[in-house]
Amino acid sequence: MNKTHYSSVSEFVFLGLSTSRPVQQFLLVFSLVIFLMIVLGNFLVILTVILDSRLHSSMYFLLANLSFIDFCLSTLTVPKVVYDLHTGNQAISFRECVIQIFVLHFLGGCEMVLLIAMALDRYVAICKPLHYLTIMSPRTCTVLLCGAWVIGFIHSVAQLAFVVHLPFCGPNEIDSFFCDLPRFIKLACADTYVLEFIITANSGFISLGTFLLLIISYIYILVTVWKHSSGGLSKALSTLSAHITVVVLFFGPCFFVYVWPFPPVPLDKYFAILDFLVTPILNPIIYTLRNKDMMMAMRRLSSRVLHLKRNP
Repeated sequence: MNKTHYSSVSEFVFLGLSTSRPVQQFLLVFSLVIFLMIVLGNFLVILTVILDSRLHSSMYFLLANLSFIDFCLSTLTVPKVVYDLHTGNQAISFRECVIQIFVLHFLGGCEMVLLIAMALDRYVAICKPLHYLTIMSPRTCTVLLCGAWVIGFIHSVAQLAFVVHLPFCGPNEIDSFFCDLPRFIKLACADTYVLEFIITANSGFISLGTFLLLIISYIYILVTVWKHSSGGLSKALSTLSAHITVVVLFFGPCFFVYVWPFPPVPLDKYFAILDFLVTPILNPIIYTLRNKDMMMAMRRLSSRVLHLKRNP
């Protein structure tokens, strides 16, 4: 393919979420406030897990990494949205758009594998408590985390390999606030029907397959607990409800983009807000307010900080 065929488009323009200036101002303030909360909330979780020796277990190790990925996902898009709303300049260069797509699928793939690892951790903790420390050892957690990053990288590279050399010579408006493959492909100056189907089917199959695997694993855990002790079912359900909530919040937008073949155009970009603004702030809230150990660890951390201030 001749390079001149696909180098004529040097930038893309986001149409954003609204053309109304009052709505844009509201979105600017809302996005900025939520992003600051995301940064503070997720870094608080990470610091608490690192600094409190009582939380040095596989469950909290995986939780800290989930907080880090959520922070990165939000940072990938929200600062750009805030800048665009503030300046009115909603352009993004071709290279930055491709990088955003790559990092988005990289982090998305990582989080999917990490959620599976967290489900495995809960299965071992609830169904095989006597073997928990042996099975979910630090080495196992490190392998699971490395596997998540490797699989996320492979998934992202495989997605971009199909589209990185598409010709772009005309339309450059993206009806969204970030770059993603479905809208990116539609702007190519070529017949991309088959390619759109492959990309959508690939991501859709991975999203739906991972979601079903997680839900089946949670059901299996609950059935196993119920068979052994009906009294422990409520406790197990309380423990897993946070994980199920996170899974639904994460995969919901993926279904509108990749699984549902004909999503209403306004809906899919609004549902994407869940992944970049809502889920990253809800995750630390869900995992801290429902976890006594995390709450106690945060109180100890705040007490240490106050003690240092009083005795510099």
